[in-house]
Amino acid sequence: MQDLSLAEQKKVIMEKIQHRRLTKRKIFQRILLITLGAILYAVGLEIFLVPNKVIDGGITGVSIILSYITGWKLGIFLFLLNLPFFFIGYKQIGKTFAVSTLYGIIALSVATTLLHSVPAFTQDILLATVFGGVTLGIGVGLVIRYGGSLDGTEILAILFNKKLPFSVGEIVMFFNLFILGSAGFVFTWDRAMYSLIAYFVAYKTMDITITGLDESKSVWIISDVADQMGDAILNRLGRGVTYLKGEGAFSGDNKRVIFCVINRLEEAKLKEIVAEYDTNAFLAVADITEVRGGRFKKRDIH
Repeated sequence: MQDLSLAEQKKVIMEKIQHRRLTKRKIFQRILLITLGAILYAVGLEIFLVPNKVIDGGITGVSIILSYITGWKLGIFLFLLNLPFFFIGYKQIGKTFAVSTLYGIIALSVATTLLHSVPAFTQDILLATVFGGVTLGIGVGLVIRYGGSLDGTEILAILFNKKLPFSVGEIVMFFNLFILGSAGFVFTWDRAMYSLIAYFVAYKTMDITITGLDESKSVWIISDVADQMGDAILNRLGRGVTYLKGEGAFSGDNKRVIFCVINRLEEAKLKEIVAEYDTNAFLAVADITEVRGGRFKKRDIH
């Protein structure tokens, strides 16, 4: 690289960063878990929701309605309607995401086709709605967590977001309300209401699957006794702390800022420590979805 100009060297470095390949272990893990997610999603559809005329939101909901109207198998519409989002995802998010999404869509289409003749687990509409929603949520959550997607709604929303004065979340919500409302005309209005329940259950379960049950929290503390408070957190909670330098915009005073990560069970005890040392301390606690590296592992408490 010595013969290359500085700009060319930067370009080569950026290309290496952008095109870093996944290890074989990571690829196998991704394939396995996306397959499992697609199968669970198909189970939720073909064994719980579809036989009881309950639908999900997004492209899946459109596919269920079209399948019911035409009599064609659900897997055909899931593949055909989601296929364009493979190309959109390639341009908007990247090659790895697009390939993972295409594989997930194919696996989902095959799984729904194979499960189509399997009888429903239950005829109880409420049980089917809840357990179908849970199974859907776990399935799609696994696929998203490992880099893919089973529904092109959010990709479509990202595309529309550039041309409309609405956020991605607002576009997705509007689209899903329209689809779920359509179930009232195609099936019955009570099925449309059950569909809303299934969608909500699936959404919350997906959120838990993606973020995990072991929720962590980031903590920011500004205090004049930051050293003593940091030692107390270290020794009484067993959590590592990081000291940052801060400056008050109004007062101009230099401040020491404590940053640490705890789990939700430790939040009450941390607040007690802060109040014990400085009742006027500034304290901010926020949820975080994932922690990696560093010294997050809990130490023994003295």
